[in-house]
Amino acid sequence: MDIKKIIEDTLEKLQKDESLKELFLRDPVAAVEKITGLDLPEDQINGIVSGIKAKLTADNIGGAIKGLGGLFGKK
Repeated sequence: MDIKKIIEDTLEKLQKDESLKELFLRDPVAAVEKITGLDLPEDQINGIVSGIKAKLTADNIGGAIKGLGGLFGKK
């Protein structure tokens, strides 16, 4: 099982579907299970959830930094 691919695929679906994103915010484990169709052991599903949260945080920070560049005349 390719955890990295599961994280990337799940993240892509979350970014495209607002209702899935809302489910992920309320109940990340249920959202990942719904998106992937997998019923994994708790430690594996929690690892996937953590990977998605880390990627979302990194993307948000990257977007914020990029936006700050505009404040200083950079694009």
